[in-house]
Amino acid sequence: MNAALLKSAVALLPISVLLVGSAVLFSRDKSLCSFLQLFGALCLMVVVLTHVCEAVGLFSSMRWGREHSVGHYLDFWSAAVGLTLFPLGFLFHALGGRNAQ
Repeated sequence: MNAALLKSAVALLPISVLLVGSAVLFSRDKSLCSFLQLFGALCLMVVVLTHVCEAVGLFSSMRWGREHSVGHYLDFWSAAVGLTLFPLGFLFHALGGRNAQ
């Protein structure tokens, strides 16, 4: 197992936990905040999966890891969107508060 695949496999666990937690939150509370968290977590999962594909050599036509390639832009924009939307959704959810029922 090479180092890139090991790093991707290690990153897969926490991102999976974020994704499952966001999906559970969205299934209970269909709000904009929970949708932002879910979509952000999905984007972060795409980042991890692109690194897995790069390490294993899947879809080599996407030229993973090379500048100005489809794989590079998929990885970059997924990371940018995921690292923006997930914390925003979490922050809005935390600041929104819940009224006691």
